[in-house]
Amino acid sequence: MAPSQKTATKSSSPTSSIFLQRAVSTFTLGPLALLLIYLGGWFYFIPFTLIIVLATLEYSKMLGRLGLQLPVQILLPSVLLQLVAAEWSELDLFAPALALSLIVVALYALWRYERRAASMVTAEWAGMVAGILLLGWMSGHFFLLRALPEMAVSWTILVMVSTWVADSAAYVFGTRFGRHKLAPRLSPGKTIEGYAGGIVIGTVVTVGLALLLDLPWTLALLLGLLISIVSPGGDLAISLIKREAGVKDSGQMLPGHGGALDRIDSLLWSVTIAYYVILFLS
Repeated sequence: MAPSQKTATKSSSPTSSIFLQRAVSTFTLGPLALLLIYLGGWFYFIPFTLIIVLATLEYSKMLGRLGLQLPVQILLPSVLLQLVAAEWSELDLFAPALALSLIVVALYALWRYERRAASMVTAEWAGMVAGILLLGWMSGHFFLLRALPEMAVSWTILVMVSTWVADSAAYVFGTRFGRHKLAPRLSPGKTIEGYAGGIVIGTVVTVGLALLLDLPWTLALLLGLLISIVSPGGDLAISLIKREAGVKDSGQMLPGHGGALDRIDSLLWSVTIAYYVILFLS
């Protein structure tokens, strides 16, 4: 759901058009996402869950292009189980929900193998496990972060904005100053200059926003650095799947933004890292 920007190296007319599409979506969805975070409860859980459901369907479809059959009737309930357990974190069912889901997909893989129903059972099993961990367990931290015992709204807003700003700054700096490729096979448009710009601007904005939200600036500094350094890895991880599957975007949910999975790829890493940093250091 993140209004994210992807790094580019050269300005052109098509690039400007794409940037305009992204800017419109960003200034529309960004405030809406912040409002949902503020409201919390069902106003937060339902929209974010719908985005994750779409992302799960996109993930299954992309792996299907690789010849791997990931049954949605097993993968999607497993993902939803993690999200529900995270939302009702007071029941302390997050770890048991993950264990149950992993056991179910393992039993399914064994059944498939015994019936000789597929020639790539091990790869399909790994794809199911990765989907549950990425879209279930990691996505669950959207709700664990919003349920922190203190300053949950402020911390959630800080993490979201930090990720968006770092990503957008990387795009702008990459477009203006980018010369050296960061990961030419995974994401040809990303540059080292854009990545560095995202780290600097993302960290500075995170600290500034923390002061406005009355959050400890020292912890915000650490979060800003970690988020801006690590969150692009979430984008590159999904880029790996897209390159192997031969698709440009995970889906077509929003003009200029791609699919649902494209919108939350960086955030998945950010919210997971931030939750544990805040939980143990706050």
